[in-house]
Amino acid sequence: MRNQLVILISILSISLGYSQEQTSFFTLEEAITYALENNYSAINANRDIIDAQKQKWETIATGLPQINGSVGYSNQLKQPVTLLPAELVGGAAGEFIPVVFSQPQSMTATATLTQQIFDGSYIVGVQATKAFLSYSDNNKEKTELDVRKQVVEAYGNVLLAEESVKILEKNKATLEKTLYETTKLFENGLGEEESVDQLQITLSSVENRLQNAIRLQEITLQMLNVSLGLDLNAPTQLKDNLEDLTVSKMNLNILSTDFNIEDNVDYKLAENLNEQRYFEWKLARSRALPTLNAYINYGSAAYSESFDFFNGDQQWFDSSILGLDLNIPIFSSLKRSASTQRAKIALEKAKTQLTEAEQQIRLQLENAKNNFTLAIDNYETAKQNLMLSERIENKNQIKYKEGLATSFELRQAQTQLYTTQQEFLQSMVEVINKKTELEIILNTKG
Repeated sequence: MRNQLVILISILSISLGYSQEQTSFFTLEEAITYALENNYSAINANRDIIDAQKQKWETIATGLPQINGSVGYSNQLKQPVTLLPAELVGGAAGEFIPVVFSQPQSMTATATLTQQIFDGSYIVGVQATKAFLSYSDNNKEKTELDVRKQVVEAYGNVLLAEESVKILEKNKATLEKTLYETTKLFENGLGEEESVDQLQITLSSVENRLQNAIRLQEITLQMLNVSLGLDLNAPTQLKDNLEDLTVSKMNLNILSTDFNIEDNVDYKLAENLNEQRYFEWKLARSRALPTLNAYINYGSAAYSESFDFFNGDQQWFDSSILGLDLNIPIFSSLKRSASTQRAKIALEKAKTQLTEAEQQIRLQLENAKNNFTLAIDNYETAKQNLMLSERIENKNQIKYKEGLATSFELRQAQTQLYTTQQEFLQSMVEVINKKTELEIILNTKG
């Protein structure tokens, strides 16, 4: 029995230890750092970088020496017959004799080396690889910023749901106490049934909100897990407190941060588009240039009546060719000209889009600054309103118990309090989110 108890305790200890290892604890910054390595989009963005590097080498390799080999075997089941003048072998003039050339079975083996000497499109392609790598890097940065924003919003929503549950549980407990006291007064003939009904209506509403908040708490945590790259139902816990996190984000110094638009990732991507269109234009122009390729091959062939090519006495006949291929575009019925002109138009459009992107980004910056300032103002107002609503509700509670206020007046004060509580919680989340949006535009971490 003692041994079984020891085994049971050991199993429980291992299980508890495993459970604790699986629970993840995050501050907001720790969650962001974790997500940048484990978020599904972030992982694929890193793969895109590797893919771009492989594509660069793929482009470069097309202009380097290429060696290909081939082996062929044929068996002429019915050999072709050629008619030769019979007089070649002493026959009568005008007559022909059937002749079969070569043996029915043959095998060839050839190796060919090709080298590109000049191709304008290849030169442009190699130049464009640098721009493509730059685009991949910027796209990865864009993905990381999107992941950061996604995690901040999900983290804030979890804190919001947790605080909502706490507040609603407190409201429910206060209502239940008031309802109990009012019900006892009514049962003793010292109160009105309407007062009981009013409180019951308010309590039912709060209970529904509480159940919804509990469900949202689970859903928002699952959304955070997905953003982090964790399993949907992983036991994740947050270290930060909503109000403390909000206060830490309320730094107005960011409003005076110098803005270098070239650090903005959306501007970088717009520049990448310009580079892409520029190289497309150069590629269209390069198609009017000649191309020159060289090749050399070496091969051997054997012929036999039967398949005995690998016998030691089989005779093989070697051959080799050295050559150049020069392709000169002469006339395309203005097709190449039209293609070049279209590429030029696309380049001019990209330049216009870059100018527009710059103006849009500067507008977004001013809007983000305004939204952040407004979020802080709303937070301060919501905090004051909450204090006032708590004071009003407390006074009405006292008046109601003393018979100086009706249940309807108490319900109005309670409803107002519940509304300002949610507005206060939401205002804190808005401060966090708006600060993050401003940081993304400025490309800073605040």
